[in-house]
Amino acid sequence: MSAAAKSKGSQMAIIGAGSVGSSIAFACLMRSVVSELLINDFNAKVCEGQVLDLQDAAFVSSTKVRVGSPKECGQADIIVITAGARQKPGESRDELVLRNEDILRSVLDGLQPIKKTAILMLVANPVNVLTCMAQKLSGLPPHQVIGTGTYLDSVRFRVAMKDILKVSASSVHAYIVGDHGDKQVAVWSSASVGGKPMLAFEEIQKMDRAAESAKVAHKAYSIIDLKGATAFGIAAVVSEVALCITLNKLSVVPLSTYCEKFDACLSFPVSLGVNGVERIVYPDMDEHELAMVEESAVTTRHACRNYKK
Repeated sequence: MSAAAKSKGSQMAIIGAGSVGSSIAFACLMRSVVSELLINDFNAKVCEGQVLDLQDAAFVSSTKVRVGSPKECGQADIIVITAGARQKPGESRDELVLRNEDILRSVLDGLQPIKKTAILMLVANPVNVLTCMAQKLSGLPPHQVIGTGTYLDSVRFRVAMKDILKVSASSVHAYIVGDHGDKQVAVWSSASVGGKPMLAFEEIQKMDRAAESAKVAHKAYSIIDLKGATAFGIAAVVSEVALCITLNKLSVVPLSTYCEKFDACLSFPVSLGVNGVERIVYPDMDEHELAMVEESAVTTRHACRNYKK
């Protein structure tokens, strides 16, 4: 299907009407990302309430919003899954992965048959692992199944650098790659501003780069400590990813996808358009950065080892 055909009358389904799902819906509504938004949640009462509230805001948008059944959502052009379990105190990563696999399997079973040209986007965590599972459970080709990955982390990184270097964030070409969370990797070695390597700037040379990377990685914890959850940043990210798809922008953005180079789902810059991932762009990394990414790849493969097909 052409970009023009897919953009005309396009549908986007959001599975999960909690704080993240509703924030994503609002962001997409405000930007008129698609013609119609479908919202679905196991809690029908909450879902209906969110839709009624969103409809009150739709007068400034060309997008229509309504409740969608699982089967209807499975036929959308873009399907966003926010449903997932949060880690309980004392719960291991493997235990969390198993609970989220059950949730993801239930969601995807309800969506079947999924539209063959749909782009499936995972927002729940652990995003790399769930992206891997969704690729296998959905029946869609790997290039049509993505996770939000380190997109928001990369935005935070660029904003931190633009404040230090006194430039706009759009002029900072830098990425966080690998895993979303504590093990994310800031690629300092190939970051640049205006064609100049970031490491050549005196301000960057003088800073504690490890501490700065940790600050970016832990920003979500600060937000969660203060208000309980993060929602607005990831909502903006999803709205931009959706626009990349519907407008066939082929923008290069860091998302979770299967990386043959590492034999794992990891977050790396990808060219994204109407057909999903067109290509993966691996930034040049030094030995330390590469070793950290390979460690994340091992962790992801281990977490997916017991996947039940």
